[in-house]
Amino acid sequence: MSAYALARVESVEFGPDIVEYLQRIDATLEPYGGRFLVHGGEPEVREGGWGRDLIIIEFPDLARARGWYDSPEYQEILPLRTKHMVADVILAQGVPQGYRGADALKH
Repeated sequence: MSAYALARVESVEFGPDIVEYLQRIDATLEPYGGRFLVHGGEPEVREGGWGRDLIIIEFPDLARARGWYDSPEYQEILPLRTKHMVADVILAQGVPQGYRGADALKH
């Protein structure tokens, strides 16, 4: 079942560290089957408040999402982002194919 790394970005101080981070992140995703689904862009807010950008990375499963985030390769470049970006970042389990909203009532 797919899993996702999501970031709700509040602010970014764009500079050499962020450029390096962006140049290196794809290589950290590849061994874990990660791929960008959403990377920035102007969000169309319909309810509530939102930050500056939304980033969604899809992984084949939660174990690989965790493996990517905890990997030495990603941990090496993580400070390049965290020193220059304010964001909430989570890992979330997807739902199985055919899932319907009412399925939440079964839990």
